[in-house]
Amino acid sequence: MTQNNQTLPYFHVDAFAQRAFTGNQAAVMPLENWLDDAVLQAIGEENNFAETAFYLPDETGEADYELRWFTPTVEIALCGHATLASGHILMTQGPDLEKVTFRTRNAGILTMTRDGDGYALELPAYAPAPKSLTDICDLLGGSPIDTQFHEGRYNVIRYETADEVLALSPDLKSLSALGNEQFICTAPGKDTDVLSRVFVPGAGVDEDSVTGSAHAVLTPYWAGVLGRDSFTAFQASVRGGYVNCRLAGDKAWLGGKCVTVVEGIFRF
Repeated sequence: MTQNNQTLPYFHVDAFAQRAFTGNQAAVMPLENWLDDAVLQAIGEENNFAETAFYLPDETGEADYELRWFTPTVEIALCGHATLASGHILMTQGPDLEKVTFRTRNAGILTMTRDGDGYALELPAYAPAPKSLTDICDLLGGSPIDTQFHEGRYNVIRYETADEVLALSPDLKSLSALGNEQFICTAPGKDTDVLSRVFVPGAGVDEDSVTGSAHAVLTPYWAGVLGRDSFTAFQASVRGGYVNCRLAGDKAWLGGKCVTVVEGIFRF
């Protein structure tokens, strides 16, 4: 029998979740130093969550920690829910900690603070611009009334009603062939201002549970549509999750809660 010689702390967190078994699942794994990228990717595949977050103290002095995220198949440029989960673990372990900052490789410095009995996470606001997405709309289905795109590979497809978004049954295999793109389907909500579903099959996530980075796009988009800087949002996946969205200049502040459901040791 092969012996596992290395161990890492492991946390399983439900982010943007009011209670366990809702929101988006993330694995959070503090490190003392960076492992080889191939090992980090293998751990992401083993965990098989939308994202596994790895962080360690930032030696540059620019932030408190350096942070990276891996899906089961690729490293990604921005992940909101796993950042929220990482800050949750740090603030749970440090109950007097009111703020934590993360240095990322592609999204700059991210800031997270306590917000009542939850948290607020500052992400860059990625304002999309109008673009024809006819082929993508054919694969998603329904009758969109607006399509926009952000160069970070975020596609925003707006429908007239929440029921249209809820009824979508996209061609995920064909969408995955387009690469690591987010397909953000959105409409006015039912019990919230905004509703969405998010598909990322090219990154190994057919339908994401609650997507922080998608709300970094939805925040400036819907702020413009609604004519106000703050609104409530619900991502209507099977698990579902609520996000409070606020636009502040070129930043999107996302509010939500987290629940730690597993603490343990990862062996490899």
